[in-house]
Amino acid sequence: MSAGPDTVLIEVVAVSGSAPREPGAAMLVSASGETGTIGGGALEWLAVAAAREMLARGEAQREIVQPLGPDIGQCCGGRVTLRLTRGAPAPEPAPRPAALIFGAGHVGAALARALAPLPLSLSVVDERAARLAPLAGLCRIVETALPEAEVAAAPAGAAFVILTHDHALDFLIAEAALRRGDAAHVGMIGSATKRAVLAARLREAGLSDAGLVCPIGAAGPRDKRPEIIALAAAAEVSAALFGR
Repeated sequence: MSAGPDTVLIEVVAVSGSAPREPGAAMLVSASGETGTIGGGALEWLAVAAAREMLARGEAQREIVQPLGPDIGQCCGGRVTLRLTRGAPAPEPAPRPAALIFGAGHVGAALARALAPLPLSLSVVDERAARLAPLAGLCRIVETALPEAEVAAAPAGAAFVILTHDHALDFLIAEAALRRGDAAHVGMIGSATKRAVLAARLREAGLSDAGLVCPIGAAGPRDKRPEIIALAAAAEVSAALFGR
């Protein structure tokens, strides 16, 4: 949906106490549809109804200060101020943080599918075209025998998850990611022994393994099926990129 005279922009401009969304959250409403969300539930239903009333009346702007209490069937206890503006352009979306998955094997592919719905700039890097092919259209795929170049090209604050079929390659990528010093997350599949070997290699290179999560998904269920490992790793990546 594009902004225009037949749409109303709903913005969260202030919040006190518990509320479903933060200031800056927005959605666009027309007479027959909407895009975006200010949190769903009774608050959003009320705001959408008000927006359509504005469209019907030709009203230009309205402010709603809504307690999230019994009068709308909620018990959050907070208060939200909404600004409704007819014909206003939707705000520019926030930049998407980058997440790079190295290795398109079973866990890597499952992790890509778990992360794909999130507001990320997601890439999967592998040298095996056959492993990458099923992920085409889901995210950016990079077929290369030099994955360290993708580490160097990633933006600051990226997450790197290392899941290749080769331990030596895992170590190379992890060292390159940790050497940057600006990663939001560096995770590697493995074991305590694999981590110890990498830690020794990093010390020889003058680096620390303090910023490394290995094995990934250790705080999740003790289940080695790829989809379960991927789910726990996706939670770690999400916390690193969105939890700040």
